Amino acid sequence: MVVMIATTQPLVAAGRLRFADLVSQLDPGRLSTETLCAGWDVHLMTAHLVLPFEVPFARFALTALRHGGDTARTVDAVTHRIARRPLGDLIAELRAQAQTHVAPRRVGPEAQLVETAVHLRDVARPLGLDADVPLEHWRAVLEYLVSPGVAPAVLPGGRLAGLGLRATDLPWTFGEGAEVVGTSEAIAMTLRRRYLVGYDPTTGKRGWRKIKVDVDRPQVTARARKGYYSEG
Repeated sequence: MVVMIATTQPLVAAGRLRFADLVSQLDPGRLSTETLCAGWDVHLMTAHLVLPFEVPFARFALTALRHGGDTARTVDAVTHRIARRPLGDLIAELRAQAQTHVAPRRVGPEAQLVETAVHLRDVARPLGLDADVPLEHWRAVLEYLVSPGVAPAVLPGGRLAGLGLRATDLPWTFGEGAEVVGTSEAIAMTLRRRYLVGYDPTTGKRGWRKIKVDVDRPQVTARARKGYYSEG
């Protein structure tokens, strides 16, 4: 099943406005914060959300030829070009185009449902902010990600094989196999290659506890809080 855009377009529009509101409220010093998309700060992420309105498929395809057909490199190049515009202009355009229906080739209109939820958290999490989309949005994202019609560019085939997914904040499950349990956001972010790791701390003395996260895989970046305060 592919999620019907007639029912999800309002979620997409609300997600775009929510993203615009978040970015517009940030202090200038926080705009250079790197998001969960490696190498992209808040300004670049905003430019990326504007990209579907700015670049027709034909122009995108021509740009892709200059980058050897590499979609990721093309998206990065086009996003950097759009980001030359002032951030205020990008925010204004995102608001003005919030209700616009777009259906990029290879990913379709449903991809915007994923983009507006995941990229909001891509910005908010490194900044330690709670800004998020409603649970109904995450449910729609999950339903699309596990549907037979999901675009391979959004979720490559075979990624769900042997997995049983279970959300802890929604009555939602999918598949059978090795159990993946977490909030709807955590599951969706994991499927989109943002792995949210947590742990249950042991009891101990009250006070500040440092956290250090190391990753031994190349091209993987870990971002974590420096620590937390324990009540003991």
